[in-house]
Amino acid sequence: MALTIGELGKATGTKVETIRYYERIGLLAKPKRTSGNYRSYGEAELGRLSFIRRARDLGFPLDQVRALLSLSDDRTRDCATVDALAGDHLADVERKIADLTALRSELSALLDSCKGGTVGDCRIIEALAPDLPGRK
Repeated sequence: MALTIGELGKATGTKVETIRYYERIGLLAKPKRTSGNYRSYGEAELGRLSFIRRARDLGFPLDQVRALLSLSDDRTRDCATVDALAGDHLADVERKIADLTALRSELSALLDSCKGGTVGDCRIIEALAPDLPGRK
């Protein structure tokens, strides 16, 4: 099976520019070239890019994706390092969820404090810029 970069992109839902970027930063190996100098990809590249896409869809940053790829290349290794990376990422996700929950509560409280009227009396504007010159 030989895929062009466009076909690889379609098969994985990845933009061509992103595939080229992954090649530049070493997440994907430089592909073989056809006699017409077009990139040619096979099953291995399709699998690797699918792995990268899934990890990115789960929110793993590129450095962790690189580490996971390195670990997956040696199938005999203990998976404790993989577990640790996934656990660290889960902790980051949980922190973000907590931050977003607090943000939602704060915005909800601001909206609840709105009594209508004019911008000059707006509690939301007041909360966003409490030290504006000319404000009471």
